[in-house]
Amino acid sequence: MSKWYDEAVFYHMYPLGMSGAPRVNDHSGTVHRFPALEKWLPHVKSLGCTAIYIGPLFESSTHGYDTRDYFKVDERLGDNDDFRHFTEKAHSLGLRIVVDGVFNHVGREFGPFEDVRRNREASPYCSWFKGLNFGWNSPYNDGFGYEAWHNCFELVNLNYWERGVRDYILEAIGFWISEFDIDGIRLDCADCLDFSFMEEMHHFCDSRKADFWLMGEVIHGDYSRYVKPHLLNSVTNYELHKGLYSGHNDHNYFEIAHSIRRQFDANGGIYRGLNLYTFVDNHDVDRIASKLNVPGHIYPVYTLLFTLPGIPSIYYGSEWGIKGRKEGGNDDPLRPYVDLDKVLENPDDPLLLEWVRTLGRVRKENPALVSGRYQELLLTNRQYAFARILDDSGVIVAVNNDDKDADLYIRLPYPDKELHALTGEDSIKTENGSLHIKLKPDASFLAAF
Repeated sequence: MSKWYDEAVFYHMYPLGMSGAPRVNDHSGTVHRFPALEKWLPHVKSLGCTAIYIGPLFESSTHGYDTRDYFKVDERLGDNDDFRHFTEKAHSLGLRIVVDGVFNHVGREFGPFEDVRRNREASPYCSWFKGLNFGWNSPYNDGFGYEAWHNCFELVNLNYWERGVRDYILEAIGFWISEFDIDGIRLDCADCLDFSFMEEMHHFCDSRKADFWLMGEVIHGDYSRYVKPHLLNSVTNYELHKGLYSGHNDHNYFEIAHSIRRQFDANGGIYRGLNLYTFVDNHDVDRIASKLNVPGHIYPVYTLLFTLPGIPSIYYGSEWGIKGRKEGGNDDPLRPYVDLDKVLENPDDPLLLEWVRTLGRVRKENPALVSGRYQELLLTNRQYAFARILDDSGVIVAVNNDDKDADLYIRLPYPDKELHALTGEDSIKTENGSLHIKLKPDASFLAAF
């Protein structure tokens, strides 16, 4: 029996940015921005999403990943009662809530680290931080050195060989489960965390809430090292993310098809049986509308996001084509404030918004798009067709990234079955076991059998 997360469509919320919170937390008092965030929930539901990944939420100093307090919602967003109400409202709409677990590192204002700064060798927390050395110095002139995430010294790496660190983080996780009834955690920098701790965390969460979801941020390497029954349920599929935009920019559907074959082919895919977290953009990478050379390609990109194997995720605002690029090391352009009421009155791309809603509906109504096996049917540089097959039913998907119409003959996995259009095509013609369709530039075709 499948779990809720295997069937989910996620909506990714970066709350500090989308609510217009200040970049720096000056600790001047709580500002209640969660009521504005709650207004997004009906919109999220309308897209066909069934879960929300929201974060970071822990009290922090700036961007949210420099944690100060693991037991407190960031005061720029509200207080713990505000988030409890947000979660209750989401659950009432049938939306699961997954939060950011920033457990690899902390900010310099984290209490135990401040204790080390004050008391040096006499601090009981010296063993909590990696590479702590009182014979060195840090760029902040602390009079001691320490290991930082990617040498960003505002982010201090925790030492998971210290039992006290593990107990503290597990206590925090238990707090978020008991206080807010969260449904899962997205592990920031999972590829930096100790495997034995992730295993311990898995058993801890499983004992406290059934079907609790653990998803890890993993950019490079072998995803199957992390997705195991005793470790994580899923990880970020950065390999497919890259293919989804570059396969369109280069007019090269072979790149996308190669990734899918390599990952999920039934006879040799290295990740077959795993359900990876798929996305076209997020809070760390350029918005999809800014990455594509041809604006219209965003339509087949979203078609593939919703129909290829994986757990799809939409990053807030990209469903109507928000643009944004990194500016050097500055991620703020990727995380803008959005007045939802004003945007929905006049979205940048209302047709794209409606297409994403259509794809959400089609995925919900066709279980083969969730758990059906993948079968490639047609592949050229500019056209791509495949089936998702569940038992003796399924969905045919075809996309065209060309700048002109495409006349396609697609071999059918079940030639004798009748096809039913899912997105308003006028007629479907089959000839000698093949489907004959004409696709306009940047168009998609979806039919069920």
